[in-house]
Formats: sequence, C-alpha cells, structure tokens
Amino acid sequence: MSTSAAPDVVRSAYAQIVVTDLVKARWFWVDMLGFHVQYEDEQSLYLRGTDELTHHSLVLRLGGTAALDHIAYRVRTPEDVDRAEKFFAGLGRPVRRVPAGEGTRGVGDAVRVIDPLGFPVEFFHEIERAERLIQRYDLRHGAEVARMDHFNLCTPDIPAAYAHYKSLGFGCSETIEGDEHELYAAWMYRKQTVHDVAFTGGAGPRLHHLGVATHESHQVLRCADIFGSLRKEHHIERGPGRHGVSNAFYLYLRDPDGHRVEIYTSDYYTGDPDHETYRWSVHDDRRRDFWGNAVIESWYKEATPVLGLDGGPQPVSNALLDESAIQVGADGLG
Repeated sequence: MSTSAAPDVVRSAYAQIVVTDLVKARWFWVDMLGFHVQYEDEQSLYLRGTDELTHHSLVLRLGGTAALDHIAYRVRTPEDVDRAEKFFAGLGRPVRRVPAGEGTRGVGDAVRVIDPLGFPVEFFHEIERAERLIQRYDLRHGAEVARMDHFNLCTPDIPAAYAHYKSLGFGCSETIEGDEHELYAAWMYRKQTVHDVAFTGGAGPRLHHLGVATHESHQVLRCADIFGSLRKEHHIERGPGRHGVSNAFYLYLRDPDGHRVEIYTSDYYTGDPDHETYRWSVHDDRRRDFWGNAVIESWYKEATPVLGLDGGPQPVSNALLDESAIQVGADGLG
C-alpha cells in the first residue's frame, strides 16, 4: 500500500476512446446522442454536454482498433496532481507525467497511471473553460446529453477494486452481494450522486460503459424513438428501463465500434455524512432492472479493451465471480 497521501478527487471528468471511423462516430455521438462539438480535426473529436463548463467530457481519437485510451478524474488543486504521482509511484504502478500542451487538448499538467486494477487513469486539475450552454435550448437534440456522469469498469476482482477506490477517498452508495456478502458489483462516488465509477464483475480490465446524464426520462425515450424511426434500432442493446441499483432510468446503446454508452437520469443525492450503503442481494431480480426485465447476455459478457501507457492492449484476466451465473427470475443466464 502507498504511504503517500491520496489525491483529492473531485469527480469523473472525461474519457478518451479510440474509434475506427470518425465520420460514423460523429453521427452516433453528436447527431444522434446530442453531444456538442468543442473541437475537431482529422484525428479527433472533443465533445461535451450541455451543462459542462469544461473543454470536453469525451474525446474520440481515430485509431486502428477500438479501445479505451484512458479515463480521467479532476482533482481539487494543482498540488493534488503531484500527490497522484507520488501515490501511484508508492504503489509501484506505471506513472507518466504529462505536461500541459503534450497531452489531451485543453488539459493542463496531468499524471497518467496504470492503476492496481490495470486501467489507464489520468488525474488533472487545470482545463480550459467552455461557453455556458445550459439554456441554449435551440442547440439541444437527440438525448440532450447534459454531462458525463460515470465510468463502469469490468474487473475480475470487485473487492480489490472497492479497496483501491476507498483508498482514494471514494464512498460506496450501493452494492450487489451474495449470501456470504461476496461482492459482485459496487457503485462508488466522489461527487454527491450515486457514482463516479462502478465495477461490474467480469474479465478485465475492460470498459463496460460510459454513463452520460440527461435531465428527464422523456429524453431517454426520445433517443430510443429517434434510433427506431431511422431504422437504426440495432444500436439499442438494452432498455429503456429502470435500475434497482441507483434507481436510474436508463437506455444502453452501442456505437459503430461497439463501445457501450448508458443514457442515464433520475438517480439520487448521496451527500449526507450518514449516507449508508444500500446492499442488494444477487438473488433479487430487481437489482439490474427494477421491473424484473431480463439482462441480455451481451451486457454481461461484452466490453471494450483498454490500452496501457505504451498504447498496447492491457492483458485480461478472468473473473473470480460471475453474476450472470446466478439464475434468478427473468435474469437467469446461468
């Protein structure tokens, strides 16, 4: 365990993913979902939601193989970037300093690491500001994406993921547990919502999905209707529905490269100091869908590979526990 102080993480800030066709990716993320373009060139697209005042919350980078390049957390002060470097060096993890101007456009001095779970993670404080679009209703379309809300990560060892993020100061809003309190999944937060990051048990490290927030459930439904009306319904993987965990109204889609995104609304406040973790039984078929609808196999089994600091793919390990093997109700894939 690192003896250095952990950085003060504010929130999940942005993700950078590799796409194989920027034209197709622009159609999906901008035209259909409603992200706003902040910057674009022949190799990349920098996108943000209506509520976001930072330069971007999603970067699409052109590459040969679809993958997660990195996820990024904003930290409270410039000194917390230094703390992140020392913290992960103390854990013996790969660490790379990324000076302003040499990394992601608009982001200041940053540190990128491979965390103990095998994920590429960036910590930064400074980022360019962007125009306020909160009341530019004339620009809204698609799902009317408001902001990046969370990352969901596939990892073979949920207790290890929980312990690592607890060491970073994250709280835990909800879990899925077995009869002996085995951890099948956990939802953890720094901002005062249900989660900034969640862990789904499975082969990993892999990115399960990016969660983007919209304001109202009718925007989730409209998004599904738009895909259906254009005969692009095959991009809808699961939903619309309501989660048991988080209470969120959701829709899962797959982009042209197979990256999964959740359109997400209606979760709750976790900022009270006596907020308690809500523990779901793995045998409760409402945990993944409050209405008891089936969770399809691809949602449990398929995910996006992740890259190391050298740009090569990270090795994948198999899961210790398999939630999909628990046969309950309509969600009986075992």
